[in-house]
Amino acid sequence: MEDPELITQAIANNVRAQRAHRGLTLDALAARSGVSRGMLVQVEQGRTNPSVSTLTRIASALGVTVARLVEVSDVPMVRVVDKADVVTFRQGSGEAKLLVGADMPVIMELWEWRLVPGEHHDGDAHTPGTREMLTVLDGELTLSVHGRSHVIGQGDAVLFTADRPHRYANAGPADLRFVMVVAEPRETQDQ
Repeated sequence: MEDPELITQAIANNVRAQRAHRGLTLDALAARSGVSRGMLVQVEQGRTNPSVSTLTRIASALGVTVARLVEVSDVPMVRVVDKADVVTFRQGSGEAKLLVGADMPVIMELWEWRLVPGEHHDGDAHTPGTREMLTVLDGELTLSVHGRSHVIGQGDAVLFTADRPHRYANAGPADLRFVMVVAEPRETQDQ
């Protein structure tokens, strides 16, 4: 099982390093990400455990994956992620596991999600051109994108444009499990 304190410190170090590498001030990163300067200070000092949404907004503003922000060590040529090292975000009774991610040549993340009946997760809009694809392992997913809901059953898959707010919901009677890939185009950060 991952050590939450170690991951919080890794996030602090990685956000600070990525921001410095891009020559951004805290105010500039706050403006780009929509995350308050105060929250960024807490993240960079390792005083908070940021939510998936907060990490997603910071990662997007920095042009990296969430996986890069929670990375505890350097990424080798071949990277095997032991199940004990998978980072888990908990929300209510549900959870999202960031299994692995990469940021070259495009930003990609592989996630495993679990939501109990009645739970949902609201995803923020990603960078224009971002696509998500997922397959339902157990249960039934209600995916809402741009005002329309789609029901994806066990064994079914879906591909959608994720550059607008979207929602993953479990409206069914059983636990929902799905695996998702997020592919986000790399943006030049020359602003």
